[in-house]
Amino acid sequence: MDKTHNILNAQEIDRILTRMAYSIIEIHKGTEKLALIGIQTRGVHIAKRIQTKIMGIEGVEIPTGHMDITLYRDDWTQIGHHPIVQATNIPFSVEGKNIVLVDDVLFTGRTIRAAMDALIDFGRPDRIELAVLVDRGHRELPIQADYAGKFVETRHSETVNVMLKECDNLDQVTIKQE
Repeated sequence: MDKTHNILNAQEIDRILTRMAYSIIEIHKGTEKLALIGIQTRGVHIAKRIQTKIMGIEGVEIPTGHMDITLYRDDWTQIGHHPIVQATNIPFSVEGKNIVLVDDVLFTGRTIRAAMDALIDFGRPDRIELAVLVDRGHRELPIQADYAGKFVETRHSETVNVMLKECDNLDQVTIKQE
């Protein structure tokens, strides 16, 4: 029997992203050399929201891009014979930048490993950090978020679903038990 329950609503998501924006600014002592790169799909929208919040706090528009890591995944052949590859757009040099990769959920760490591989193909940043809305544990690789909105203990059989108004018409995070 499937059972779904909400763990974050729109107001809580907004509050978390505000806190993350302040944390990023505080850790970096401002916005110099800072850039965000969202991982397709929902990480892109979260990165844009953090960019907007930093603009509101600091009055500076930090460079923001997005990437698709599908072909960098170690399991892409298991996804299907014709994986859907979305756009990658990093309209700035990553050389010497402090890059914050942004994703919706951190689980095994494999997506982030793929994102780091993809990012290195664009150049050599000074530092790569990770910001995620939800960290659900169960790492298979030694990767952890520098900025995590919410830590949620889950079972492997559960699914964390992040819905954002930009692509789902509402802001909400749920856990589905199967």
